[in-house]
Amino acid sequence: MFTGIVEELGEVVGMTPTAEDSTLVAVRGPLVTSDARHGDSIAVNGVCLTVVDVDGGVFTADVMGETLRRSALGALRTGDRVNLERAAALGSRLGGHLVQGHVDGVGEVLSREPAARWETVRFRLPAGLSRYVVEKGSITVDGVSLTVTEVGDDWFAVGLIPTTLSATTLGTRSVGDPVNLEVDVLGKYVERLLGARAADGAEVPA
Repeated sequence: MFTGIVEELGEVVGMTPTAEDSTLVAVRGPLVTSDARHGDSIAVNGVCLTVVDVDGGVFTADVMGETLRRSALGALRTGDRVNLERAAALGSRLGGHLVQGHVDGVGEVLSREPAARWETVRFRLPAGLSRYVVEKGSITVDGVSLTVTEVGDDWFAVGLIPTTLSATTLGTRSVGDPVNLEVDVLGKYVERLLGARAADGAEVPA
């Protein structure tokens, strides 16, 4: 489990395809590797990856082909910067919101509108995800916990403050770039529970 608060901007230093439809991804991140061990979880652009090896300030993760195809990690290249976050520790502050590190879909940067103190960025929403996105609700974009400022049938917008622009990859994303999206898991649980009640014939609140 993660919080969507990026700890460090890392750098992809290697992408090595294997014979088993997977890729060994090597990422430099001195902070997140400072206490990392084999089997630990680190979120890379919002995707929960399992640490295979740590060598100095670089960790390696084995990424399945399914993950590469269903997330924006498949577009990574050596030299790319990535958002990194270690798994949350029990008792630590929850600065963002509950993030699983499981990508629900790949969105796309639609527009950027700079202002004096922040920047409004609009993203395309994949079909089927808009029902989980609400104004003033939470969403994770490339591992960054954000508050939705506007939402439409197939898009949503957020406001990025200077800290987010400088400390995460969202400050350099261009129009057309793909991004990993994870909607608030609480919305999915509520939908599941209400659907089960309706199937059982129980009255569902309007």
